[in-house]
Amino acid sequence: MKLPHRRRFLHLAAGAAALPAVSRIARADTYPSRPVRLLVNDAPGGAPDIASRLIGQWLSERLGQQFVTENRPGGGGTIGTEAVVRALPDGYTLLVVGTTHAINATLYDKLSFNIVHDIAAVAGIVRVPLVMVVNPAFPAETLVDFIAYAKANPGKLNMASAGTGTGPHVAGELFKLMTGTDMVHVPYRGGPPALTAVLSGQADVYFVASSSSLAFIKAGKVRPLAVTTAMRWSGLPEVPAVAETVPGYEASVWFGVGAPKNTPAEIIDKLGREINAALSDPAVSARLTEIGGTVMIGSPADFSKLIVEETEKWAKVIKFANIKVE
Repeated sequence: MKLPHRRRFLHLAAGAAALPAVSRIARADTYPSRPVRLLVNDAPGGAPDIASRLIGQWLSERLGQQFVTENRPGGGGTIGTEAVVRALPDGYTLLVVGTTHAINATLYDKLSFNIVHDIAAVAGIVRVPLVMVVNPAFPAETLVDFIAYAKANPGKLNMASAGTGTGPHVAGELFKLMTGTDMVHVPYRGGPPALTAVLSGQADVYFVASSSSLAFIKAGKVRPLAVTTAMRWSGLPEVPAVAETVPGYEASVWFGVGAPKNTPAEIIDKLGREINAALSDPAVSARLTEIGGTVMIGSPADFSKLIVEETEKWAKVIKFANIKVE
């Protein structure tokens, strides 16, 4: 008489054990069931904003719910991040994660979050090279010549940046560290005035985003010495990478999507698959190429690894250069 009861117990136990898996599958199948927010710590029109809206449009069409980009500039790029860190981990509040986050992790002493631990990586989107440019009148035609000139004139060259702690600034500091050159950092209020300083000859060199400099390079108004990605960039194939002269140098700007920690893995995986599908679409890839980028297809683990590595790399540079923000 006990056997039927045992069979019934085992049947019920097996059913109970299967419930979490069924629940996860159901959760992934029904996500998203309402609009999703994509927070960008940048003003409209910049590369992160363009990338967010492009991917958001793809996700909206594929998943049947609106993925709405919300711009949250200010606070050195921390306001939008804090909002995502504090959001429910349900996949309905996402963050465009980028180089700035990796830099800010060390640049700011008292952040209320840890980008590595409090944000779950979903997928990379795009990597954008910087271009090391000088005024056409500068007395160096090549990167080798520039390094030799800088070493012969320590402390006499002005290195422009879009502001203290920005990507162009730390890229320049990494260059100084790896080449043993001494240049004076001159921060400007954003990229356009920094580029203008080089155009006018007020600054000697600037590590500028490829999307901002390409037209000036093609017009001969600035001279490109090198690109900062590990390999040459297809947009300027004749321009060498810094790494060809300074082995190991790499300082690109990148963007991707993150979510609050503890967001269900099945939702992260679903988003990651869809973002990779978007990046494989020729129309999306072409649009990202227009802003000077190269798509980054990979798993959530791949993007997580990038965030960790970049955070550690820029921490070393910031500490070595003693970069401080007021």
